[in-house]
Amino acid sequence: MNNKIGIIAGSLRKESFSKKIAKAVADLQPEGISFEIVSIDDLPIYNQDFDDLNDVPESYKTFRTKMKEYDGFIFITPEHNRSIPAVLKNAIDVGSRPTEESVWENKPAAIFSSSPGSISAFGANHHLRQCFVYLNLLTMQQPEVYIANISEWFDDNDNIKDEENKKFLKSSVDAYVKWFNRLKE
Repeated sequence: MNNKIGIIAGSLRKESFSKKIAKAVADLQPEGISFEIVSIDDLPIYNQDFDDLNDVPESYKTFRTKMKEYDGFIFITPEHNRSIPAVLKNAIDVGSRPTEESVWENKPAAIFSSSPGSISAFGANHHLRQCFVYLNLLTMQQPEVYIANISEWFDDNDNIKDEENKKFLKSSVDAYVKWFNRLKE
């Protein structure tokens, strides 16, 4: 039986670098584990009233059910104003409610952050880690995965151009798989 890992790209933009990284990660799927890219595009902004008044949007129900099928997650995030994008925080909030039914509880996670600049979305990476502490997502600590100058990574067909970048991404995925397997033993 394969373990299922959800890959969540924290961007809505059609040509987002996070979505390109997610596809590249999905292509590195190791034996015994299946990777699947998860869409967060159709989730309305979280409102506690939806749960309190039993008026939960269908997209929330579908998302929550789907997230429970995954054994772990790789989150890929850009940085918006030194933090995580609102759409990613919204997806995390939707999955965390109702509190006693959080889809994130005790699941191995990794954070890959990227930026066209040289800081590599350091702020977003660490803000996401803060959220995960509270949600009890078991976040891989090392290696930390920061991708600088992401706008130079892909060719016109969304393939990674540089062999060293391919090796870096593969080593990051391999480290997560090792982390995942260690926690699932």
